[in-house]
Amino acid sequence: MAMMSAIQHNPVMKRFYQSLVNAGKHKKVALTACMRKMMTILNAMVRDDCLWQEA
Repeated sequence: MAMMSAIQHNPVMKRFYQSLVNAGKHKKVALTACMRKMMTILNAMVRDDCLWQEA
């Protein structure tokens, strides 16, 4: 559910999701790829002790 909200409101995740869907990926596959990307970003944020930066 967090990723569904992120796809609607976070421009970075929205662009990534749309690019995957436009490339022909099934929506559930694209959603799973976005979840993995979000976990990777969150892990890096914890590791580096930094806040979210869109750029």
